[in-house]
Amino acid sequence: MRIDKLLWFLRFAGSRGLAQGWVEEGHIRLNGRRVERCSAGVKTGDVLVLPLRNSVRVIEIITLPARRGPALEAQGCYRVLDAAPLAPLARPEIEP
Repeated sequence: MRIDKLLWFLRFAGSRGLAQGWVEEGHIRLNGRRVERCSAGVKTGDVLVLPLRNSVRVIEIITLPARRGPALEAQGCYRVLDAAPLAPLARPEIEP
């Protein structure tokens, strides 16, 4: 399955165009390699590194989704590998 379509089906991207932008800008990693082609194929067992707002999420694809369904259906298609709670990439500096 194409990586842009997968990101949209799994509800990480609100639109397929947004997913294509992330891929073309080199923000997505597939099995440790930066992906720059939207047509890059993803299969079961692949590991993706995704930027999310202020953090990074690492997931393993368990099964390829057949459609863009509800969030619970999408979450059943992948396993989160970074089990630690989401932490911000940068914290604002607080002065006493």
